[in-house]
Amino acid sequence: MFKKFSSEEISSQNQVKASVQRKIRNSIAEEYPGLEPVLDDLLPKKSPLIVAKCQNHLNVVLVNSVPLFFNIRDGPYMPTLRLLHQYPDVMKKFQVDRGAIKFVLSGANIMCPGLTSPGGHLDDDVGAESPVAIMAEGKQHALAIGFTKLSAKDIRAINKGIAIDNMHYLNDGLWKMERLD
Repeated sequence: MFKKFSSEEISSQNQVKASVQRKIRNSIAEEYPGLEPVLDDLLPKKSPLIVAKCQNHLNVVLVNSVPLFFNIRDGPYMPTLRLLHQYPDVMKKFQVDRGAIKFVLSGANIMCPGLTSPGGHLDDDVGAESPVAIMAEGKQHALAIGFTKLSAKDIRAINKGIAIDNMHYLNDGLWKMERLD
């Protein structure tokens, strides 16, 4: 999704009204209850919240020109990897085995066998179409953020095909874009 993402992909940047800002804030608080204590620091009420609209129905939420969250169409907001590295316990986690790391870092979707093999790990209470952090065997920080296609139980049962759509990974365009000026 963000493989070759750059500032040229942004079609417009708009400061949102207070009501829209509240809606975004409530949506994020509902999706990530672990962020509740720091939400005022991340999304200050007095600071302007800017939504950058990009191609492919992608929206990036910016505070002080720093991308913090993104979503596709009207889907759930997902934190950027930089934000996830600051607050690692915000999202549910899936872990891929060592063999999948290079593929995930090149933007490939995560396959079921990479999660169910001995090095992989699944959070059993994750349903289909949920945002998850993708960890790697033996690594401390998340290497990607994805959107599940199947529930954890279905991934174990089927063990074939794509389990998670890779949305944002280390060293992609959004990762390299620390600020949007």
